[in-house]
Amino acid sequence: MSTRAAGSVLLRHLGPRVFGSVSSSPAAAPPRPLLALAGGGEWRGAAVWVRLLSTSAAEAKEEAAASKGNAGSTAAAKAEAVEAAKEGDGKKDKVVSSYWGVAPSKLMSKDGVEWRWSCFRPWEAYKPDTSIDLTRHHEPKVLLDKIAYWTVKLLRVPTDIFFQRRYGCRAMMLETVAAVPGMVGGMLLHLRSLRRFEHSGGWIRALLEEAENERMHLMTFMEVAKPKWYERALVLAVQGVFFNAYFLGYLISPKFAHRVVGYLEEEAIHSYTEYLKDLEAGKIENVPAPAIAIDYWQLPADATLKDVVVVVRSDEAHHRDVNHFASDIHFQGMQLKETPAPIEYH
Repeated sequence: MSTRAAGSVLLRHLGPRVFGSVSSSPAAAPPRPLLALAGGGEWRGAAVWVRLLSTSAAEAKEEAAASKGNAGSTAAAKAEAVEAAKEGDGKKDKVVSSYWGVAPSKLMSKDGVEWRWSCFRPWEAYKPDTSIDLTRHHEPKVLLDKIAYWTVKLLRVPTDIFFQRRYGCRAMMLETVAAVPGMVGGMLLHLRSLRRFEHSGGWIRALLEEAENERMHLMTFMEVAKPKWYERALVLAVQGVFFNAYFLGYLISPKFAHRVVGYLEEEAIHSYTEYLKDLEAGKIENVPAPAIAIDYWQLPADATLKDVVVVVRSDEAHHRDVNHFASDIHFQGMQLKETPAPIEYH
C-alpha cells in the first residue's frame, strides 16, 4: 500500500472525530481538509497530530471554565444555605420524602398547644386511679405459687445489695425488667392466635399495653436518674437473661409466668413505697416532675417527683392485679381467651 493510500485511510477514520470536535454548532463552517496542508503522507500525519493537540487544548480550556462555573455555583448554593439557616433562626426542618404518601400529623393537646411527644399520643394519656388497694397480696398456697413467690424473693436480694437505697437508679433498673413480661406474653399469645385462627379475648392488647406502660415508666425515670456505664451494662445482662428465662417459662407454664409477674409487681409497690418515704423525709430531693410525666399522666403543671412516684406505684398495683387474675384463670383450667381482658385497666 502506498503512502498516499495509507494517509487516505487514516483520514477517513480519524477525520470525523477530529473535525467534529472543532465545530461548535451545526451551522459552523466545515474545517479545512488536511490534504491542503501538504502533499506527502508524512506531512499529513504531522498535521493530524497538530490538530489533535490543538483540540485537546481547547477542550481543556472549556473544562477549566466549566469547573470554575461549577465551583462558583456550589459556593453560591452554600451561601444561600447559610442565609436560609440564619433566616430560620437555626431551626432544622427535616424534609421527609412524600413518595409513599406518609406525612407526619400535627396533633394538638387539650390546651391548644402542638403535641410535643412522638413516643405516645394525646389519647394515650390518662389519669391513674391512685385509690387502688396497695396492700392486696396473693397468699401462696400451692407448690407452684410458692416457687414463684420465693423465686421473686431471691431475685430481690442482689438488687438490694447493688442499689441499696438509691431508688432512682433502682426504679430505672426495675422498669427495664418489668417491661419484658407483657411483651413476651403478648407476642406468644399473638402467635398462638395466628396458629389456631382464634381470638385472644383482648389479652394480646392488654399485655402489650402493660409493656408500653412500663416502658413509659422507664422513659420518665431516665429523666430523673442518669444511669452510669456499669448500670447500663447491668441492664443489658439482666435483660438478656430475664427475657430468655421468662420466654421459656411462659412456654412451659403461663400460670406460673403470670404469678411470677404478680409477685414482681408486689415488690415494685414495696420499692416505690420506700422511695416515697425517703422523698417525704428529705433524703431525696423532691425535684419538679419531668415534662413527659406531666403529659403522660395528666399531672398538674407544678407536679413534683413525689407525684410521679405515686402514680407509678398505682400503675404497678394494677399490673399486679392483672397478672394474678391471669394466673387464676389458668389455675381454674381455662384459657385467657375465655375471659375478657381488662383493657385500659389503670
